[in-house]
Amino acid sequence: MAKALGQDPKPSAVEEKRDLLARLLARVAHEIRNPLSSLDVHVQLLEEDLTALAPEMRNQLNPRLGIIHGELHRLESIVSQFLRLAGPSSLDPEPVEPAKIVNHVCELLRPEAAARHIEILARVEPSVSVIQADSVRLTQALVNLVINAIQAVEQCGHIEVIAETSEDALAIAVLDTGPGIPREKLASIFDPFFTTKSEGHGLGLWIAQQIVTGHRGRLTAENRAEGGAAFRILLPLRPGAAVQEEATEGQQEITEETGT
Repeated sequence: MAKALGQDPKPSAVEEKRDLLARLLARVAHEIRNPLSSLDVHVQLLEEDLTALAPEMRNQLNPRLGIIHGELHRLESIVSQFLRLAGPSSLDPEPVEPAKIVNHVCELLRPEAAARHIEILARVEPSVSVIQADSVRLTQALVNLVINAIQAVEQCGHIEVIAETSEDALAIAVLDTGPGIPREKLASIFDPFFTTKSEGHGLGLWIAQQIVTGHRGRLTAENRAEGGAAFRILLPLRPGAAVQEEATEGQQEITEETGT
């Protein structure tokens, strides 16, 4: 945790950064919750207005409003837990299908990626099965990683999200064709407020790491031999277990052998 909070391991420095993050997250949560409430109300009003439209128009618009409703509620849930990110034990585990999370995140971010001429590909191996996880927090971690990849690629490239399992771990890899991570920055990319891009505020990767750590997993980053970066979420398949170093290395070999 000391490393995640910064390079100075002294307790005073850690506490200072934790207090700063707590104040920041409290402010962010407050600023986000108010417009979310307003948006939710207006979506409900739009749904009422739809009753005056022709049936074919309602059938076309209802699914889109349903997606907006679902995402607003997910954001509200994220905001409600935002202040507890420094305490990653506060999870709500349930049976989760990784395939659904991977496909949902890719579908959610494809429009933004397409606007930059970036293709997002999703691939879930048949061996991937249900795991115990907090679906909201795990979705947020993957969203952060894919957004990070989109910002790294910037224009004209592709991102691949792959889910697969080894003997005792689930790996979700986000691979991009961006410029990669400067070697001297690799040790710092999970620090709060650290960023190598003009977009973002340097909290996305740190939040993703806290969520994964809360699941007793590991989040790793490396440069790919063919160019670009590879971020990997590794989660234990057995409840109560923790991902071991050997599982990480083995899973990286599996991913590289797929030609990604």
